[in-house]
Amino acid sequence: MSDTHAFPLPSAAHAQRNALLILLAGALSIAFAPIFVRLADVGPVSIAFWRMALSAPLLALWMAMEPKGKGRSRPPSSPRDFARLILAGLCLAGDLVIWHISIGYTSVANSTLLANFAPLFVAPVAWFLFKERFTAKFVLGMAMALAGAMILMGDSVRLSADHLFGDALGLLTAVFYGGYILSVGHLRSEFSTATIMTWSGVITAVILLPMALLSGEALLPAQWSGWAVLAGLALFSHAGGQSMIAYALAHLPASFSSVSLLLQPAGAAILAWILLGEPLGVLQAIGAVVILAGILLARRGSR
Repeated sequence: MSDTHAFPLPSAAHAQRNALLILLAGALSIAFAPIFVRLADVGPVSIAFWRMALSAPLLALWMAMEPKGKGRSRPPSSPRDFARLILAGLCLAGDLVIWHISIGYTSVANSTLLANFAPLFVAPVAWFLFKERFTAKFVLGMAMALAGAMILMGDSVRLSADHLFGDALGLLTAVFYGGYILSVGHLRSEFSTATIMTWSGVITAVILLPMALLSGEALLPAQWSGWAVLAGLALFSHAGGQSMIAYALAHLPASFSSVSLLLQPAGAAILAWILLGEPLGVLQAIGAVVILAGILLARRGSR
């Protein structure tokens, strides 16, 4: 998956169709992340650290092998460039750490649902800062996709005063994830996917390592199978899935992309049913269908 163009550029419509398929494929790849997290035998912050650290060599190799020269995405060179890449890394670190912490104060279902509310923050910021414009059809599609996520998680979500702190952290996770989507979408106009993924990943790992050490949780897997799980998370879900999403953000509006990523909880529920034997009821199936319908409607209404 290259950002360079050895052949004539395809039409904008064709490029957007390809980007949409890549975006959805990336969302499905990330849907495997909860499966890997469930199987890992280290602490939650350590999982996030290894996700970054184990993917970094592959991403750095990809960045080093990219062609250089006229018409290519440029490398970062100024303090402003590095500041923007650091911002993307900070948003990703906040997303991962706060989500993992929220699970300790609320249910997994509450945390997962609220963490996927990123479109509520991405859309207004994209409108205000980047002048993205929306149609009523897009807003309706976004509302449908969010409603589908709520239906999907409906049986598991529990409202309780005891969970308010954890629920607030879950919603804060969505803010950080939205910030990451916006940051990467803006950076993709100047830098390649490999450059953004490498720099943001290294920055995130540097932030997460001391947090994992200070948390007192297990940092190293006890068995080789534990390393295999972490490698799967790092290479398949992050280096693969997150890179596909970063690639697509060069061709699709950030607001629509954030709505499309609501495919993740639907994919995660289906994968948990297939791989872990977790029940998938009629309500969950309806929620998944509503999410897909909302994404399609948002696409039709996206400019």
